[in-house]
Amino acid sequence: MFALSAPNLPDPERHAEFYEGVAFKRGLAWLADTILIALITAIIVPFTAFTALFFLPFLFLFISFTYRVLTLANGSATPGMRLMNITFLTRYGERFDFATAFLHTLGYTLSIGTLLVQIVSVFLMFTSSRGQGLTDHVLGTVAINRPR
Repeated sequence: MFALSAPNLPDPERHAEFYEGVAFKRGLAWLADTILIALITAIIVPFTAFTALFFLPFLFLFISFTYRVLTLANGSATPGMRLMNITFLTRYGERFDFATAFLHTLGYTLSIGTLLVQIVSVFLMFTSSRGQGLTDHVLGTVAINRPR
């Protein structure tokens, strides 16, 4: 179930600078992205003659999923992550493609749907050597400070 070792990723002991503060930055990036998604949702609502208010949580979820997949597939980071200067890499040290972005977003969406799973994921981010959440462990992905 969990990904095998990732020889193409920076070693957390020899290159700790890639992982320093990433878990906290991911939290700030999540907050920035959530605010941006809420603004996009609010802008769309009037264009539906306000009927979107009847299914607002589903609209928000759809916009969030689409936003995350498209931004991760086009640069391996959401705008909030870019603001915090972090990026995602696959287990091979490559940027996300569309399929990886989709799977990562799907894993994230499923994990936020269950409080216990989300708590486990956040716990893993703060305690694992590479700061990986549950979805990251399953896919073998990692968030790092963007190299300069």
